[in-house]
Amino acid sequence: MAWSWGELPIGRVVRLQGAGMEALTLSIEPLPDDAPAIVTYFPSEARSTADMVASMLSAMETAALGLFPAWLPEAAGIGGPGGAGARAVRSLALRAAPATGHFGPFLADLAELSVRRAASAVGGVPPRLGARFTPEVRATGLARVLAAGFHRAHASILVAVPPGLSPVAEEILVGACEWLAQRGGLGVWLAGAPLAAVDRLETRTVRLFSPEYGDVAAGDATRPPARLQGGHGQASERTDGSETTSGSTPVAGRPHPGSVVEQILERALSSCAWAAGRAWNQSYQSHPLVNPIRVDLLWREERCAVEIDGSDHRGSAKYERDRQRDIRLQTDGYAVLRFTNEQIMSDPKSVLSQIERFLRARRHGKHGSPHGIPKG
Repeated sequence: MAWSWGELPIGRVVRLQGAGMEALTLSIEPLPDDAPAIVTYFPSEARSTADMVASMLSAMETAALGLFPAWLPEAAGIGGPGGAGARAVRSLALRAAPATGHFGPFLADLAELSVRRAASAVGGVPPRLGARFTPEVRATGLARVLAAGFHRAHASILVAVPPGLSPVAEEILVGACEWLAQRGGLGVWLAGAPLAAVDRLETRTVRLFSPEYGDVAAGDATRPPARLQGGHGQASERTDGSETTSGSTPVAGRPHPGSVVEQILERALSSCAWAAGRAWNQSYQSHPLVNPIRVDLLWREERCAVEIDGSDHRGSAKYERDRQRDIRLQTDGYAVLRFTNEQIMSDPKSVLSQIERFLRARRHGKHGSPHGIPKG
């Protein structure tokens, strides 16, 4: 029985039962104090264990690139995909590596790719580390980087087991997880569909806890997702603009590491003086007895919340939950501006214009003055 994320093992693979993947995923945002850094991974079909390992390492790399510069804080503010920017971050990484236990060349390459990623995110494929480093080096290096990005001692992967896997596919997935746990020193935790053919894994039963409902049974759709007891023991919802096969918990104050759309919007906002005061991925709680809400982008002073919706928000369940979130924010005096991934990707100027008009109106006392309203 596991009551805390910190009780789950590092360095080996375990099977989690007692809670569904969706509830577990939502329970780690915001990341509980006792948890390692966690990357969620939704595997696709692979022909071999090596292919599955490559896919998992790619997911970890995407998360690490998105977390930059949290794992190299001295590089904050350094931009530009080439020239002085690339040389500067490489130099910083090589100097920082000995003191932090990282492998210098790996950290330097990852730092350089992080600044190059900005140039390739629009209409291109983000660069990869390629064949310079072995899978073993990548696994160890990425585990350390992810842990450093969240100021944690370890990193883990929460793997969603797809339903209907063949015995061969099960063996490929579990074999890749075992390789990654052993070579990278990661905790690898499997949730989702049961394994019918592979029976060698340790099983841990997890209990989710909600302050309103107490223990929440797995798959109970009538109750809100909750978290493993630990931290504050409360659920946290999030509107995620990314649509990928993997993800990681966002770092408060930064765009989500797995969301290209959030990265694009932040780059556009960073050049706008009127956008000052914004804060990404904030936890908002209107009252101590209600669950916090994870807001994509927030201007607290102007009482403005911006939410970025992927295609999954068109479903009836998530649409209803979004409306409930909006009502909670609006009751506290916030305006909620919602944009889709497609709007931000295809017409970012229009999105910026709408946000700017609202913020300027709020600052000049129109659309309801934010002054005098208690802050959440």
